[in-house]
Amino acid sequence: MRTLYHHPVSPYCRKVRLVLGEKRLPFEPIIERVWEERPEFIAINPGGEVPLLVEDNGLVVPDSHVICEYLEEAYSDTPLMGRTLAERVEVRRLVAWFDGHFAREVTNRFVVERVMKRLSGKGNPDGSVLREGYAAMKPNLKYVNGLTENRNWLAGNFLSLADFAAAAHLSCLDFIGDIDWSRAPAVRDWYARMKSRPCFRPLLVDRVSGITPPDYYANLDF
Repeated sequence: MRTLYHHPVSPYCRKVRLVLGEKRLPFEPIIERVWEERPEFIAINPGGEVPLLVEDNGLVVPDSHVICEYLEEAYSDTPLMGRTLAERVEVRRLVAWFDGHFAREVTNRFVVERVMKRLSGKGNPDGSVLREGYAAMKPNLKYVNGLTENRNWLAGNFLSLADFAAAAHLSCLDFIGDIDWSRAPAVRDWYARMKSRPCFRPLLVDRVSGITPPDYYANLDF
């Protein structure tokens, strides 16, 4: 069985889970607490990070970017990169923006401070980091709201990897209750469509000890 080592509140892991689900590729999810540095995990993944995909033929594929590119090449029946060169450029641009810029400015600040620090025993959240995250969220959500107001999907008129990358980051923030959806109504409508996709259902039942998601988290209509 195909295996995915992941953590439920990692946006990069969630992105891969969504892509596997959208492509209807069955897999066994294994939660990996990377801070424990299990020797068995390090033996197959010296980088010690998740996500890590292990195919049923033994092929080991690390890193969410590498995994998604691999899945697109190996299982092309459900394409998620667009057809034209211009479409592919826009998909890659947005994936890089969410996994790079948005992660640094917003997601990582909240996930690391509110979740990972506590789980790994590294202390309490740093209030100054959270304040920086809140300040950065406003302009970044405004940008995404503009995209969703003017396009059917984030990269254009087609569902793509960009939508799954964005949904992965926003779902992590939603899980810990750190999004004010009233500030981005177009994003909220787009996210509701994403939540309604079958591949999203496993994410909506994710639970982490000590964290209670908002009541609307698993509600498809908010």
